[in-house]
Amino acid sequence: MKLDQTSYRDLFDLTNRVALVVGGASGIGRAGAIGLADFGAKCVIADIDLTGAEATVAEIRRRGGSADARAADVRSTPSVEALVQGVLRDHGAIDVLLAMPAINIRKRLVDYADEEFDRVIDLNLKGTFRVGRAVARVMAQQNRGSMIFMSSMRASNVEPGQSIYGSTKAAIGLMTRGLASEMARHKVRVNALAPSIVATPINQIIRDNPEWNDALAKHTALERWADASEMVGPIVFLASEASSYVTGTTLFADAGWTVIDGRYAPPV
Repeated sequence: MKLDQTSYRDLFDLTNRVALVVGGASGIGRAGAIGLADFGAKCVIADIDLTGAEATVAEIRRRGGSADARAADVRSTPSVEALVQGVLRDHGAIDVLLAMPAINIRKRLVDYADEEFDRVIDLNLKGTFRVGRAVARVMAQQNRGSMIFMSSMRASNVEPGQSIYGSTKAAIGLMTRGLASEMARHKVRVNALAPSIVATPINQIIRDNPEWNDALAKHTALERWADASEMVGPIVFLASEASSYVTGTTLFADAGWTVIDGRYAPPV
C-alpha cells in the first residue's frame, strides 16, 4: 500500500480481514481480539476455554463486530490443524494470527520437575510452533498475512523463578525472526509482542501480594502495571498495513522495563 494512494487513517483499517486469535478467552488475547474486531476484522476466537472464548465473542458482537468461537488445544497438533482448516472452510482465509498460548510455573530451576518443564515448553513454545506452522502454510498459499506471536520482557530480563518461562519467550523471539526470514518471499510478516507487567489472570498471585505488586510496578519507567487494553494499540499496529515494513522484530510494550538499569534514580 502506497501512502500517496490512501489516507493515513486507512492504514489501521482491518475491514473484512479474518483474524484468528488463539488464546482469546481472557487477558491480552481477549483485549486484542476485541481491538481487532473494533478495527473491522472478522475474528475467530480459539481457546481451550470455550466458555471464555464465547464470552469474548459476545462482547465483540455487543460492540457491533463479527466473531465466532472455537475450542482448540495448542498442545495437540490434530486440534490445531482442525482449527485452521475449520477457519479456512468457514471464512476462506486467515489474514491475521494472534497467538497467545502461555502458562507460567514459578519455581527456581533446581526445583523444577521434568514434567513441569515439559508442560511449560509444550504449551508456550511448542504450542506457538504448532499454531505458527499451520497458519504459515495457509498464508504462504495466500501470499499475504501478518502473524503476531507473544514474547515478553522476560525474554531478556528475568528474576528467580522465571528461568523456564523466560526461556520459552526468548525462544519465541528467535523463532519469530527465523520464520519472518522464511515467509518474506510469500509477503507474510511475522513479529512478536513483548509486554512487561500486564494485569491478567496469569499474574493474579503477584497482584494479590502488595509488596510484590508494588516492587514490580516501581521497576517500570511509568511506575505502574498495564491494563490488557493497553496492548490493543501494538497488536492492531502489527496486524495492519501501518506496520507494512515491519517484520522479524519484537516490539517491546513494557513501560520502559528493559531500559531501566536499576531502581535508584541518581541526582544527575
